[in-house]
Amino acid sequence: MSLGLLSLIILALAVFGYVLGRRKAVGQVEGDIRKLHSLPPFYGRITALLTAVPAFFLIAAWLLAQPLFLETKALSLINPAELPAGKSADLVMADVRRVANGLNMLAARGDDVTPLLASPSALKTALNDAGVVLETEPTPSTLAASAALRDAGATSRLAMTGAALLLALGGLAFGLSRITPEYRARNATERFSMWLLMASSLVAVLTTVGIVASLLFESIHFFRLYPASEFFFSTVWKPQFGGGSSLGILPLLWGTLYVSLIALVVAVPIGLMSAIYLAEYANKSTRAWVKPAIEILAGIPTIVYGLFALVTVGPLLRDYFAQPFGLGNSSSSVMTAGLVMGIMVIPFVSSLSDDIINAVPQSLRDGSLGLGATPSETIKQVVIPAALPGIVGAVLLAASRAIGETMIVVMGAGAAAKLSLDPFEAMTTVTVKIVSQLTGDTEFASPETLVAFALGLTLFCLTLGLNIIALMIVRKYREQYE
Repeated sequence: MSLGLLSLIILALAVFGYVLGRRKAVGQVEGDIRKLHSLPPFYGRITALLTAVPAFFLIAAWLLAQPLFLETKALSLINPAELPAGKSADLVMADVRRVANGLNMLAARGDDVTPLLASPSALKTALNDAGVVLETEPTPSTLAASAALRDAGATSRLAMTGAALLLALGGLAFGLSRITPEYRARNATERFSMWLLMASSLVAVLTTVGIVASLLFESIHFFRLYPASEFFFSTVWKPQFGGGSSLGILPLLWGTLYVSLIALVVAVPIGLMSAIYLAEYANKSTRAWVKPAIEILAGIPTIVYGLFALVTVGPLLRDYFAQPFGLGNSSSSVMTAGLVMGIMVIPFVSSLSDDIINAVPQSLRDGSLGLGATPSETIKQVVIPAALPGIVGAVLLAASRAIGETMIVVMGAGAAAKLSLDPFEAMTTVTVKIVSQLTGDTEFASPETLVAFALGLTLFCLTLGLNIIALMIVRKYREQYE
């Protein structure tokens, strides 16, 4: 049974539970709902929640834990002597998963997969025809592991289906058994909803913890293979798969900060002045179309900005600034990427700053104007200082967005890792190299691949540092103006 069909059955049981729960509550008081502690819908809701929620939690937990147990069993079937040269067991497991998924695809369309398991060449041809690409013919142990993984997966899905349906039916029966006129269904529904919302909020927290943990563990693995001193202090970035790499982060970090600095120099003044105009000077009709027009910039895909940088901004800077002044001949440069990225993050500064400025109490403005200050003096000496914590947050969001951008840098700044102050030279950033190091069928056992996690952890620490600095500024000015 597919996961979609199972979900529909559980939802149907929940709806059925809602109807039964409501009818049972009304039937116990012979239609006089005044004798019920709660309104009839609450009895149906608690029954539906007890039917669906535990079953869906079981499915989620099962799907998370299933690969760990099944792949451990399949990995034990792989003969170490059959591992190809330069490949680890973890990389071979990727082939095992491909073969198992390919066998499922062939079986789903009605093909007999049993003869294919006896002929690796025929299996490779059939899988390639089905769109599952294998570089080499699977070894006997790989075939055995794939067949075991496929069979165990089918058994596990069947067991999950049965367990989820039994749990849903058990929840339905339990919910119905608790319904009495004195049962506090409303209170139970509110408590259940609170715990459900709390569990949902924990998903985001646990996701963040998982991301940081994965970066940390893989980075520790990287630093066991490559000296940390060379990574943090070397000025050369020259990865070579196979050995002899120089993986210094300084050129990438410099390119990231340089491009982001130019973007902020463009975005912060324009965005802040736009916000001041919209909040303090523009009338309603002007604001009604100017603010949405600015916010449209945030909805444009970054690939479009990258094309704009490659086709329009880059050649324009090269022909009218770089070449006439002898600064360079390339259309890909830090300035190109920085300018386009600055345009992209203007809405982050403008929209948030506008909302913050509008939130400043009107009494502060009236008091300043009553003391004889002009509107511009009021904005400069009263409104902006009072709104500074929010403005700092807007600038921080823009900085984080600029630091994490990839596509504009690839198409506008190039891929050269170098240390230079010339804004018309091509450079690259940390995010670009993270993508390049993880592109292709690479093995997560070499420093050249694992360096991507060290780069990601460094970028995370950089963004975290910006947040801490912004928080210190916010607290300082909040104490002054509150």
